[in-house]
Amino acid sequence: MTVKNRLWLEFSLFYLLSPALIAIFLPPRQMFPALFAFTALGLVLLAVTPRFHWARLLDGARNWNLREFLGFTLICILGFSALIYLLRPEAAFFLVADRPQLLGMIWLFYPFLSALPQELLFRVLFFRRYRIILPTGIGADVLNAAVFSFAHLMYWSWVVALITFVGSFVFSHAYRTRGSFLYAVLLHAIAGNLLFTVGMGVYFYSGNVVRPF
Repeated sequence: MTVKNRLWLEFSLFYLLSPALIAIFLPPRQMFPALFAFTALGLVLLAVTPRFHWARLLDGARNWNLREFLGFTLICILGFSALIYLLRPEAAFFLVADRPQLLGMIWLFYPFLSALPQELLFRVLFFRRYRIILPTGIGADVLNAAVFSFAHLMYWSWVVALITFVGSFVFSHAYRTRGSFLYAVLLHAIAGNLLFTVGMGVYFYSGNVVRPF
């Protein structure tokens, strides 16, 4: 088996088969333990990736633009607000009003427990380990967005699929063009925290998952 064929097989098993198995066969209460195992496997793959060094995660740490970041933040606020009032107005800002302590915990821990590991798996591992089989330019961002969106299949929601596709495209493009892992984490963290603040977190709660079969 050639190197490219092996990488395509590994890529397919990790980014396609694993999320599909989790979404189709695991009950909602077991999804997050499975995701932890998925994350652990991804970190092992990253650790054994040739010529990868953890210190490289600090590359391009200052290579980001404040105006760009603020513009993205504003788009998230407006976009998420429009979606929640259109689709689930009863859930709009419910954490702000009813559970501000929980929202505070989300803002504190989401960047480290969710955004950071996801960026390691879907940006760093994706582009470092599988770079020789990826398309170039925007094509790589589209593929990245597609696999990231597919990884959220377990929610069985077109809203989740849309949000994760668009978000991943932005994170991927930022990581690829800026060369900054930390900037991708920052964008992901603010998007996720604003999503929960506005109330869109109801779509990302495993207790609300309803399979279509």
